[in-house]
Amino acid sequence: MNPPDATVDVPRDEARQAAVSGRRSSAPPARADRPTLTHRPATAPIPAGLCEDRRLMDTVTDAPWRAPRLWRALQLVGRMLVGALARLRVTGDVPDQLRHGPLILAANHISPFDPVVLTAACQVRRIAPRIMATGGLFRAPLIGSVMRRSGHIRVDRRTPEVGQALSSAVSAVAGGSVVLVYPEGRMGLDPGMWPERGKTGTARLALASGAVVVPVAQWGAHEVLPYGTPQGLLRAVGRALVRRPVIRVHFGDPVDLSGLDPTVPGAARRATDRIIDALTSGLAPLRPDEPDRPRHHDPTRPVETTRSHRRPGEPGNSPPTVV
Repeated sequence: MNPPDATVDVPRDEARQAAVSGRRSSAPPARADRPTLTHRPATAPIPAGLCEDRRLMDTVTDAPWRAPRLWRALQLVGRMLVGALARLRVTGDVPDQLRHGPLILAANHISPFDPVVLTAACQVRRIAPRIMATGGLFRAPLIGSVMRRSGHIRVDRRTPEVGQALSSAVSAVAGGSVVLVYPEGRMGLDPGMWPERGKTGTARLALASGAVVVPVAQWGAHEVLPYGTPQGLLRAVGRALVRRPVIRVHFGDPVDLSGLDPTVPGAARRATDRIIDALTSGLAPLRPDEPDRPRHHDPTRPVETTRSHRRPGEPGNSPPTVV
């Protein structure tokens, strides 16, 4: 039985699939059961700091990563939970040849609930991503065990071990995984809840691994759980059960990262801006009646403008190029 309010489909774009295929290297085709990296720089050296082990970028394993049954079961639970609290609408898709990796999904972060939303949306699209998540979750007694057994990737922010997360993520992509990451690096504090100026980690992962980046824009999770969870948690959940707000998730076209040489200073920043531009453009159609500030007011959410990113229609913000 399908969970309630699962999704609304949009036909796949065959031209987009062909375009993605066109970005592959000239290397001989891989075996059918072997994942292929799509825009790996075959000869350019990677500067120090992008990845701790160059071999991770040049090796695709013969045994691609398979999502544990526990994680697939939890995805179904997440989809049912979202269906109980909201009405999930999923649009867009990823090309079939990338559905099981290697692939990077880059999403905006607006609520403590959106990891569950993204988990559900990926389940709708038959994708089982490995999530790059804060180390605090891995230290929690029960949740930490589940995160490790599900194959997710630990990010110990503001610690000397934070660099290990990039190597782990590159290794995961090389093993044929789909990796889900928040390029903003935190829950956004932009007054309008638009994507913030991103951190460069997602871009460095893409440039180091050669994997395609698909932007995943989402809107509505903030109406289920407030920023200040657990403050007001029960009230928010009760309100969501009654209102069942619409939550929209859109899988966009792959971001064009061609022409970026990882050996050139500033390449990671330029790639980051392209990713955030794609997220911003993908988010705009999901909130057509809320172009400036969100209608739903969350008194627990602080606001900050120091990392605001340009928005669609603003000077200097041309639409991102996709492939």
